[in-house]
Amino acid sequence: MAQIAFKGNPIQTAGSLPKLGSIAPDFKVVKSDLTPLSLSDLKGKKVVLNIFPSLDTPVCANSVRRFNVEAAKLANTVVVCVSKDLPFAHKRFCTAEGIANVIAGSEYQDSSFSDAYGIRIMDGPLAGLFSRAVVVINDQGRVVYTEQVSEIAQEPDYEKALAAASA
Repeated sequence: MAQIAFKGNPIQTAGSLPKLGSIAPDFKVVKSDLTPLSLSDLKGKKVVLNIFPSLDTPVCANSVRRFNVEAAKLANTVVVCVSKDLPFAHKRFCTAEGIANVIAGSEYQDSSFSDAYGIRIMDGPLAGLFSRAVVVINDQGRVVYTEQVSEIAQEPDYEKALAAASA
């Protein structure tokens, strides 16, 4: 369980992010075109998981925009932006914002993502949504960077995540 905050008020997640050096757990999410995506589909690539509560908040939207710009610069790297938002919301947002360099993933059908990555918020007004976190997985499938953002209303440390993906 991770102790985080939402606007200064303490909340908890259902678990913890995977340990550095561990094999990244597989998962299933649904892309904005309603096709499934699992981590195993990305085998041999570096993967940045941008995890957030909802596209309908400024901080979450900013993280998708920023990773979209940065993803285009990273060789052999895929950025997957994951939330509980429906695939239709992901598609609408990405189309409106001109976002084409990330993969949008929704957990609306299968809880394997939040179960494996421990990011489901357990209490407070955002209970049931995801915490804000970043996980970087190398091309061997190992976790090389994690950040559980301690305050939901803050953006992740992009520079550290991108440096880990570039290594």
